[in-house]
Amino acid sequence: MGLCKGRSVPTTDGMVTDDLWRTVTPQVIGALVRRYRDFDRAEEAAQEALLAAAAQWPEEGVPDDPRAWLIRVGSRRLVDRLRSDEARVRREVADASRTPDDEHVSPPPDASRAVPADDDTLTLLLLCCHPALTPAARIALTLRAVGGLTTAQIAHAFLVPEATMAQRISRAKASIRDAGSQFRMPPAAELPGRVGEVLHVLYLVFTEGHTASSGDAVARVDLTAEAIRLTRQVHALLPDEGEVTGLLALMLLTEARRPARTTASGELVPLAEQDRSRWDAAYVREGIDLVTDALSRTRLGPYQVQAAIAAVHDEATTAADTDWEQVLALYDVLEQLAPGPVVSLNRAVALAMVQGPAAALAQLADLEGDKRLAKHHRLHAVRAHLLEQLGDTDAARESYLLAARLTTSTPERQHLRRKADGL
Repeated sequence: MGLCKGRSVPTTDGMVTDDLWRTVTPQVIGALVRRYRDFDRAEEAAQEALLAAAAQWPEEGVPDDPRAWLIRVGSRRLVDRLRSDEARVRREVADASRTPDDEHVSPPPDASRAVPADDDTLTLLLLCCHPALTPAARIALTLRAVGGLTTAQIAHAFLVPEATMAQRISRAKASIRDAGSQFRMPPAAELPGRVGEVLHVLYLVFTEGHTASSGDAVARVDLTAEAIRLTRQVHALLPDEGEVTGLLALMLLTEARRPARTTASGELVPLAEQDRSRWDAAYVREGIDLVTDALSRTRLGPYQVQAAIAAVHDEATTAADTDWEQVLALYDVLEQLAPGPVVSLNRAVALAMVQGPAAALAQLADLEGDKRLAKHHRLHAVRAHLLEQLGDTDAARESYLLAARLTTSTPERQHLRRKADGL
């Protein structure tokens, strides 16, 4: 079997093995999907191979080439499934004839082509983010097939029953199959748009992790960590794509503040009140380097601008040192590149810091007619903050309480109520 000799074997609950699982899972699924053209069965076969490894490797040792071992075992499992399908006898014979010999751990011929193995990760990401799928289905399928999370873990992260998430994933795979999608990289002309879909899914995963939309926790670290990990993989594959670099920078600069976002008791701490010595300095440095590089040599995009805004905040030693005029100018650029009510709402906050709360409230009045924001708690929270700055405490308190009623996040609700009570 070519097992490593004299090497310590990681246990199935150790971090080394967890990292290995998540690194090789998309590669194994990708190799099987590319060869057998069946997403559903390929994923099941890959999971069975991972289970076999979890049972055998602690006893026998980790193979020199874990990925090849998993592909070989997964290929056998998938061939076994094909053998039970009489309608696919010819395919079964052809596949069985190509199954790697028992004495070798090399991957199947298709999987050992002269292209880096990690290319399958991007191809699989593109498949999981197929245009035929809804955003929710893309997120679920990406976390399942590429992230290596179990259905139960994904369901827990998004606070839905496991059966509901299983159905969502199953329908997503069926939709890809019905759309006749092939496991291949799209033509060069289509790649930027398709990568944009991948980045949007990763951004949504990170956003849900950074500020949980519901529940008792401010953040879901498992989701932010997974989003950063997957975005790093895409960046490694496409280092010259400015928006990939911009998104990774944005995630790092935002995640850097997480240690200071809550008190020891779990209460939410606004950005202006955070202890900046608790921010992750390594993430800040890496994020600033990434966005600086992207801005200097690639075409400008929304993620790069958002990362630049985050960098201005992270570079400020104190909240008072924040260069709000630069932040406002960057929001002006962002409104040109990616206009939307959330961008306008954030710009209003920057406008208040530069021109005062009255100017910002005037901009907010224009947003109140937008149905996408009318019932969003953040619109009312921002209005409350601006009214408080103007000294209209009664109106501010009313807006804080309305925002508290609208949010589904327990920490945010408690914070908004504390603000109201303070008035």
